[in-house]
Amino acid sequence: YPPCSTCKNAKKWLLSHDIAFNSRHIVKETPSFEELKKWITLSNQDIKSFFNTSGNVYKSLNLKEKLLELSFDEKVALLASNGMLIKRPILIDGQNVMVGFKESKYSEHFKKA
Repeated sequence: YPPCSTCKNAKKWLLSHDIAFNSRHIVKETPSFEELKKWITLSNQDIKSFFNTSGNVYKSLNLKEKLLELSFDEKVALLASNGMLIKRPILIDGQNVMVGFKESKYSEHFKKA
Protein backbone atom coordinates (compact mmCIF):
# COMPACT_ATOMS: atom_id res chain seq x y z
CA TYR A 1 0.00 0.00 0.00
CA PRO A 2 1.96 3.03 -1.28
CA PRO A 3 1.06 5.57 1.47
CA CYS A 4 1.98 3.11 4.25
CA SER A 5 5.09 4.32 6.10
CA THR A 6 5.96 0.79 7.25
CA CYS A 7 5.82 -0.40 3.64
CA LYS A 8 8.09 2.47 2.63
CA ASN A 9 10.59 1.48 5.33
CA ALA A 10 10.55 -2.15 4.22
CA LYS A 11 11.01 -1.15 0.58
CA LYS A 12 13.90 1.16 1.51
CA TRP A 13 15.55 -1.64 3.52
CA LEU A 14 15.17 -4.17 0.68
CA LEU A 15 16.59 -1.70 -1.87
CA SER A 16 19.52 -0.80 0.37
CA HIS A 17 20.40 -4.50 0.64
CA ASP A 18 20.04 -5.12 -3.11
CA ILE A 19 17.16 -7.54 -2.61
CA ALA A 20 14.82 -7.80 -5.57
CA PHE A 21 11.10 -7.74 -4.83
CA ASN A 22 7.71 -7.20 -6.42
CA SER A 23 5.28 -4.71 -4.93
CA ARG A 24 1.56 -5.28 -4.84
CA HIS A 25 -1.03 -2.63 -4.01
CA ILE A 26 -2.92 -4.54 -1.32
CA VAL A 27 -6.07 -2.43 -1.70
CA LYS A 28 -6.30 -2.45 -5.51
CA GLU A 29 -5.17 -6.10 -5.68
CA THR A 30 -6.51 -7.50 -2.42
CA PRO A 31 -5.22 -11.02 -1.82
CA SER A 32 -7.75 -13.77 -2.42
CA PHE A 33 -9.12 -16.10 0.23
CA GLU A 34 -6.89 -18.89 -1.13
CA GLU A 35 -3.74 -16.73 -1.12
CA LEU A 36 -4.35 -15.52 2.41
CA LYS A 37 -5.06 -19.01 3.72
CA LYS A 38 -1.81 -20.26 2.18
CA TRP A 39 0.21 -17.31 3.55
CA ILE A 40 -1.23 -17.65 7.04
CA THR A 41 -0.34 -21.35 7.07
CA LEU A 42 3.20 -20.68 5.79
CA SER A 43 3.75 -17.92 8.33
CA ASN A 44 3.28 -20.18 11.37
CA GLN A 45 1.64 -17.17 13.03
CA ASP A 46 -1.80 -16.71 14.50
CA ILE A 47 -4.26 -15.27 12.00
CA LYS A 48 -4.66 -12.23 14.26
CA SER A 49 -1.17 -11.09 13.23
CA PHE A 50 -2.55 -10.59 9.70
CA PHE A 51 -5.09 -8.02 10.87
CA ASN A 52 -4.20 -4.33 10.77
CA THR A 53 -5.41 -3.79 14.33
CA SER A 54 -4.42 -0.12 14.33
CA GLY A 55 -6.35 0.65 11.15
CA ASN A 56 -9.54 2.64 10.93
CA VAL A 57 -11.49 -0.13 9.17
CA TYR A 58 -10.60 -2.64 11.91
CA LYS A 59 -11.68 -0.18 14.58
CA SER A 60 -14.87 0.97 12.82
CA LEU A 61 -16.01 -2.64 12.44
CA ASN A 62 -15.26 -3.31 16.14
CA LEU A 63 -13.28 -6.38 15.13
CA LYS A 64 -11.45 -6.69 18.44
CA GLU A 65 -14.65 -8.17 19.85
CA LYS A 66 -16.12 -9.73 16.71
CA LEU A 67 -13.02 -11.77 15.79
CA LEU A 68 -13.43 -13.83 18.95
CA GLU A 69 -16.67 -15.27 17.55
CA LEU A 70 -15.51 -16.00 13.99
CA SER A 71 -14.12 -19.24 12.60
CA PHE A 72 -10.74 -19.35 10.89
CA ASP A 73 -12.33 -19.35 7.42
CA GLU A 74 -14.62 -16.45 8.36
CA LYS A 75 -11.56 -14.45 9.47
CA VAL A 76 -9.75 -15.23 6.21
CA ALA A 77 -12.84 -14.21 4.23
CA LEU A 78 -12.98 -10.95 6.16
CA LEU A 79 -9.33 -10.21 5.35
CA ALA A 80 -9.97 -11.01 1.67
CA SER A 81 -12.92 -8.60 1.63
CA ASN A 82 -10.89 -5.44 2.31
CA GLY A 83 -7.17 -4.89 1.80
CA MET A 84 -7.14 -2.21 4.49
CA LEU A 85 -7.81 -4.91 7.08
CA ILE A 86 -4.54 -6.64 6.23
CA LYS A 87 -1.40 -5.78 8.17
CA ARG A 88 1.40 -4.77 5.89
CA PRO A 89 3.85 -5.24 4.44
CA ILE A 90 3.71 -8.96 3.81
CA LEU A 91 6.98 -10.46 2.65
CA ILE A 92 6.58 -13.76 0.80
CA ASP A 93 9.53 -15.67 -0.56
CA GLY A 94 7.74 -18.84 -1.59
CA GLN A 95 8.52 -20.77 1.58
CA ASN A 96 8.25 -18.12 4.28
CA VAL A 97 5.84 -15.33 5.07
CA MET A 98 6.58 -12.38 7.34
CA VAL A 99 3.96 -9.83 8.34
CA GLY A 100 4.94 -6.27 9.21
CA PHE A 101 8.43 -4.84 9.07
CA LYS A 102 11.10 -5.17 11.70
CA GLU A 103 14.62 -4.53 10.48
CA SER A 104 16.07 -7.18 12.80
CA LYS A 105 13.72 -9.87 11.46
CA TYR A 106 14.46 -8.95 7.85
CA SER A 107 18.20 -9.00 8.57
CA GLU A 108 17.99 -12.42 10.19
CA HIS A 109 15.79 -13.82 7.44
CA PHE A 110 18.03 -12.68 4.60
CA LYS A 111 21.18 -13.77 6.42
CA LYS A 112 19.84 -17.33 6.17
CA ALA A 113 18.77 -17.01 2.54
